[in-house]
Amino acid sequence: MSRNENVLRAAPDRARARRLSETVAVGALGFLGLKLTNLFVNVLTFPTLARPWERPDMSDVALLVPVRNEAHRIGATLTGLLDSGAGKILFLDDRSTDGTGDMLRRVLADLPPALARRVRVVDGVARPEGWTGKTWACQQLAMRSDARLLVFVDADVQLAPGALAALVDEMDRQDADVLSVFPRQLVRTWSERLIMPLIPDVVLCFLPFPLLRAPAPAAATAHGALLAFRRSAYDTVGGFAAVRTKIVEDVAIARLTRRKGLQLGLALGGELAGVRMYGSYREVIDGMGRGLVPTAAGSRVAVTVGWLWHLLVYTAAPALAPTSRRWRWVTALGIVERLVVEGKTGGRDWAAALGVAASPVAAAPVVGRSLRRRQTWKGRTYG
Repeated sequence: MSRNENVLRAAPDRARARRLSETVAVGALGFLGLKLTNLFVNVLTFPTLARPWERPDMSDVALLVPVRNEAHRIGATLTGLLDSGAGKILFLDDRSTDGTGDMLRRVLADLPPALARRVRVVDGVARPEGWTGKTWACQQLAMRSDARLLVFVDADVQLAPGALAALVDEMDRQDADVLSVFPRQLVRTWSERLIMPLIPDVVLCFLPFPLLRAPAPAAATAHGALLAFRRSAYDTVGGFAAVRTKIVEDVAIARLTRRKGLQLGLALGGELAGVRMYGSYREVIDGMGRGLVPTAAGSRVAVTVGWLWHLLVYTAAPALAPTSRRWRWVTALGIVERLVVEGKTGGRDWAAALGVAASPVAAAPVVGRSLRRRQTWKGRTYG
């Protein structure tokens, strides 16, 4: 067969491939168009914590902090927790094996008397069967407090001065029964910079804030790092006992809140609340991986297909850009999305935003970990 005949035979295949590529590019543009529409709505409407003009009364506010093996990181956050201004601050040592509880008690022994009277460290008891570690720790904290407002905060959350007052003020402003704050992601390593901003990206690009006032109970999410309840709302949803089996307990609480007819509030932490959730790529993989499948309603197929789609839209697009104007638009819009998210959240990691094409690749081990039947976190294994 001559070279010309081979060229003629291959031409229809190339044409079909090009048509398929253009069709997929149109789908990718529609996907990014939807995300950017939601994102720009949230740029205008999604609240960010801000210090109030007048400090609200916080005498009946309890700051509840579950800690498990946090000795290596709580030193960076302890000052902000102790200076929060809460009427009561309660740490629950969730059977740590690294001396976290003893370290906290040594710090408390040196506190000024006025502050020491408002702070306690208590030991957690053995976890009953059927509970996750986080839900059982939070349930114990709630049972030990009779405050009007319960604010659960993870030990790795860094609170700036005025952060708790801003949370209380924002809760009143939204007339929220339950308020979840998404702390600004504090990142250092490149694995964190590529993966952790995906948390606010999902929220800002898929959940328009106005839907929280609409009769759409499915429009709900939360971040368990900083989660506040009015006592009456906590009792109405059944507390953490109602979600005791859930690995992603925060989202489950948010959905239950809306199903119960209560008002769910959301806010970004901005400059007042930040969190460094994981300190290494290994921790990112383990921590993020355990929550992907539960967030996708238990569907491993949905997690896999979703990751492959993001790999196409964000990672493959730059490689296809020279072949098509549509793919160049896909590439550009993917970068714009990440830049806007960085600006809205206050992360402002512009270099990582420009490298958004690498995010799905960096997330590959997270997806692989999420597909396992059993997950391990902080020495505990969950099915």
